[in-house]
Amino acid sequence: MTVIELLAATAGNAIADAPTRLDPIELFADADIVVQLVIAGLLIASIWVWAIIIGFTLRMRNLRRSSSTFEDEFWSNEDVDPLLDKRRRKDSPSARVAAAGINEFRRSHKAGIRDADAARARVAQMMDGQVAHESDVLASRLNFLATVGSVAPFVGLFGTVWGIMNSFFQIGLQQNSSLAVVAPGIAEALFATAVGLFAAIPAVIAYNRLSGTVNAFEARLARFADRVHAQVSRDMERV
Repeated sequence: MTVIELLAATAGNAIADAPTRLDPIELFADADIVVQLVIAGLLIASIWVWAIIIGFTLRMRNLRRSSSTFEDEFWSNEDVDPLLDKRRRKDSPSARVAAAGINEFRRSHKAGIRDADAARARVAQMMDGQVAHESDVLASRLNFLATVGSVAPFVGLFGTVWGIMNSFFQIGLQQNSSLAVVAPGIAEALFATAVGLFAAIPAVIAYNRLSGTVNAFEARLARFADRVHAQVSRDMERV
């Protein structure tokens, strides 16, 4: 066998043994330690993102259900005191909004209502403040999604830059600029960017979607507060 034939056979064996598709686990295992840390951190962030998405979706479903139940009972019962106990206020944002307005009305009535307009304004302020508080509590749970959506691509890019720098270092170390030397390191480096996008894209989509859900729920609470305020105003006219 000639030297040329030997080289051709070796090249053929190398091509036959070469992987036919990308293996993320192998890319992670062969990557530099810094790139591995970046990828591991992004994967943890991605898991956390999905946990928030699932948990928040289930929580909003429960809040809408409990608020609907409370509002139906609130408008169908003349005696609302049993509906405003601690357990109901804990389970339902609508109960907390109604309790804020009714408690303010009762404090004003106990002290003697001298200025009905001022009393109505205080009731409205208490309920508006409670609506804003409920919205802020829900929205604060989405801050991590916004953070991951904006930061994860840059963290992945940092891993990519580091991996490419390491590839160029290997070129200088081995005095060989062939694609076989450079390609594995670049592939591992680009994998970090891919993982960054894998974490960021769901986070951005979920943040926009769930923020809209929070805004819609806040508007619903505001409408309920307006109806309660109207009822309280009618009660003040009868005092």
